Amino acid sequence: MRGTTHAAVVLAMAGALASISSAAENRIDLAALITKTDAQTALSEPVKDPQVRNDQGADGYYSRCNYYSENPGKSLVLRIRQASPGQLEPKKQLEEMSAGNNRFKPVSGLGEKAALVREGPEKGPAHALLLYVAKQSAFITVGISGVDDEKSATEKVKTLAKKILGKL
Repeated sequence: MRGTTHAAVVLAMAGALASISSAAENRIDLAALITKTDAQTALSEPVKDPQVRNDQGADGYYSRCNYYSENPGKSLVLRIRQASPGQLEPKKQLEEMSAGNNRFKPVSGLGEKAALVREGPEKGPAHALLLYVAKQSAFITVGISGVDDEKSATEKVKTLAKKILGKL
């Protein structure tokens, strides 16, 4: 009996370690995934090298990547939080962000829940479109600014979000 208990404990520990190892392997580095070439395509002009930050926080793993056009006025902002177990679930986070805010427009076909928000003036450099996507333990943000054609900007952020979702 005692041998069976020890074997069960060892198997449980091995499973937990495999799970932790797998979670670490699934960490997304946005700068490696969404390249400078991808950013140039999205912004339709040359971009500077990315500003990148990847960190493990108390509530999960974060990756951030910002691309700015060489000529001021356009940017691509990418974020992902991969929540640690027991932390705020991404779907709930998006529900809380969008509750009672009619600027959040639901988007179907992306993750478990997705919404699009338009920020700033109608046109110009301060005009930004933000796509938020929740899937499993991941909360993704893809933002684009300085692209006046909203339909085109929407398609671009969706395409980039799909690329990120494909790595989860």
